[in-house]
Amino acid sequence: MGSRFLLLWVLGLICLLPSKSGAGSLPWGELQADLRGAPSIADSGNPEDETECLLCHKPYIEKFSTTRHAQVLAASHPGKLGSACETCHGPLGRHLKNMLAEKKKSPNSVQSKPGFVFSFKNSPAASKNRVCLQCHESAERVLLWRGSLHDNLGISCDKCHVVSQRRSRQHLLASRDPKKVCFQCHRDKRSKMMRTSHMPLREGKMTCSSCHNPHGGNGPNLLNESSINLTCFTCHQEKRGPFVWEHMPVRENCANCHDPHGSNFRPLLKQKLPFLCQQCHMQVFHPGDLYDGRKLGGTSRLGGKSCINCHSQVHGSNHPAGAKFQR
Repeated sequence: MGSRFLLLWVLGLICLLPSKSGAGSLPWGELQADLRGAPSIADSGNPEDETECLLCHKPYIEKFSTTRHAQVLAASHPGKLGSACETCHGPLGRHLKNMLAEKKKSPNSVQSKPGFVFSFKNSPAASKNRVCLQCHESAERVLLWRGSLHDNLGISCDKCHVVSQRRSRQHLLASRDPKKVCFQCHRDKRSKMMRTSHMPLREGKMTCSSCHNPHGGNGPNLLNESSINLTCFTCHQEKRGPFVWEHMPVRENCANCHDPHGSNFRPLLKQKLPFLCQQCHMQVFHPGDLYDGRKLGGTSRLGGKSCINCHSQVHGSNHPAGAKFQR
């Protein structure tokens, strides 16, 4: 009984999974209906002569021909330019017929309406993303897109990627510098990157995607890993432990003490020592009062590294006498 139930559950799950489909199977009429006043492109049919696209869109197609998309579509649609265009813009039969009729009426006119074609210029994000996902949903980094934070916020694929021309060497990004693509929206993170203590993004040793997956991650805030700590441990393995003496705030969340996007206190600390430690340790073992100029005396609590002058193993200790993280 249990095995039968499991089999039925797996078959049901397979039925619910999105399937990779070609351009002809997308509900183009439904997608176009999202645009107010847009003519329907349902059952438009295929163009009779694929090269007719060049009559109006030659500059666009010349730029597009240098992209990775153009190479893939040229391989899958050899000698059929119109069929390749239909992958993203829907059936073009009525569009071409309409444009040729307009050309006959006004031969010298360079202005034309994009009737009977799916246009990315004014379409809603959900419609544009459905067009992209017909090929890319099976890609490893896009598997978690549906329901992700960016998807729920209505971010469209063309916000970060430019399909029409080659602007970067990787992933059709809108900028050669990957972090600038993220900084279009995340301007607060850009300002933090300019602080004295920062991740090596400015030096080009890592990118935002080193920690985050913009298409949907396993953890909070689109993280690649399932938690903040596991993300940090991909580089900082020495902080992972396990330790004989655990420091609970460290075990709970690295972000309790560090701001990973940038800080004016080294190393990425949220506050200067000892004020950071005294958020929790006010009266433990020795007085935890804040020391000003009148009370400094000969103490080292504000000098040098402050608390970690003595409690150097603040992330955890494996020494038998390391309960106070001094060894």
